[in-house]
Amino acid sequence: MKPMARLGVGIGWRPEIADAVERLEGLDWVEVVAENVCPGHLPASLLRLRERGVRVVPHGVSLGIGGADRPDPGKLAALGERAVALGAPLVTEHIAFVRTSSPALEAGHLLPVPRTRDALDVLCENVRIAQDALPVPLALENIAALISWPGEELTEGQFLTELVERTGVRLLVDVANLHTNRVNRGEDPAAVLDAIPLEALAYVHVAGGVERDGVWHDTHAHPVPPVVLDVLARLRERVDPPGVLLERDDDFPAEAELAGELSRIREVVTTATGDAPGTAAPQAPAAASGAPGRPHAPAGRAPVTAGDPEGFVAGEAARTRVALGQAALLSALVAGTPVPEGFDRQRIRVQARALTAKRASVVAKLAPELPQILGGPAAYREAFVRYARNRPMTAGYRRDALDFAEHLLIQDLPADPAARRRLTAWWQDRAGARPSRRIVRWARALVGRGA
Repeated sequence: MKPMARLGVGIGWRPEIADAVERLEGLDWVEVVAENVCPGHLPASLLRLRERGVRVVPHGVSLGIGGADRPDPGKLAALGERAVALGAPLVTEHIAFVRTSSPALEAGHLLPVPRTRDALDVLCENVRIAQDALPVPLALENIAALISWPGEELTEGQFLTELVERTGVRLLVDVANLHTNRVNRGEDPAAVLDAIPLEALAYVHVAGGVERDGVWHDTHAHPVPPVVLDVLARLRERVDPPGVLLERDDDFPAEAELAGELSRIREVVTTATGDAPGTAAPQAPAAASGAPGRPHAPAGRAPVTAGDPEGFVAGEAARTRVALGQAALLSALVAGTPVPEGFDRQRIRVQARALTAKRASVVAKLAPELPQILGGPAAYREAFVRYARNRPMTAGYRRDALDFAEHLLIQDLPADPAARRRLTAWWQDRAGARPSRRIVRWARALVGRGA
């Protein structure tokens, strides 16, 4: 594993703060949500930053590499296309699952994988598939979690260490997520940092959050608290990170506040004890044999391949077990089925409410006309929560917005005829070439009679 290129101190690029990001002094690099950019139509702001020599790294959120299914080739190709278009030195994703295929459900959020041998075997094979498909190195991020899986066999440090040893993948360490998991799952950030191979570190995320009723919510909408900067300092004592990045996704502050947060992060990185700033991260031990960057599995745990019938069968059995567990959890979170045995029921309820709230917020951002048509944010949210209670998301947020509008129209809502006409026109304009089902005929008839 070669040492990572130096990235420096950066910020997550978002359209809402694009102008402010361009004006930030001393900015070394930016990270962009991969799904939010199109390779053939990159935002002008990103192009200007690249012309100035600011590096851009695509950060994926929808691959679900920790899921029971093998990575979707189309999603991998899209992630690789963005890396090439942006001239990125690497791409990043999350150690998480986001969907299940049986039943077909979408979380709309990053959910933790169980730290079991089965889940690790599945994850390692998925990582190898992704590495083979991507044109640049891959780094994976530890996620924040509200819930813990029962019956886990490995600690976070052991899980991440074995993942790196078996695949050669790099790590994106989110220190805010380490703090989140300290509050929510009782995990010591220092123990994780001591256990994981920091020579595999690609870069670091720093973000804000808030604690409510004993639960830390990783909001990315609050200032970075001192306790998270303290975790960053503890990491810096152990290694000089190749890059550190501030994440902010909502409730964006004034430009001066963003600059101030970057200055505080830069101060921690350059003043904490450890190697002198500017030195390269230490090089990871080379693999004993095999492809570069792909160490063999630890003794007794041979990689699963189709060429090894016995190993392949064992791998499929592991996928089935992981699939059943993830489907039961996700169904409880978004479809109201019983909570699987061993999970904290209160935490499941908190997570379910959080998923619904996020779902409503994202749909409102993608379709800002809906809150306007329904009489404002409060009325919209109330209607959406009623809809979501029995309608889990199955095909992404854009489809969810259409399904929500269709649901309202079937229920003869909104009650105001003018608002219903507007909603009907909005739905018809975006439904595209879907088959002419009953709702389509009904909506056309409604418009025709001027309801």
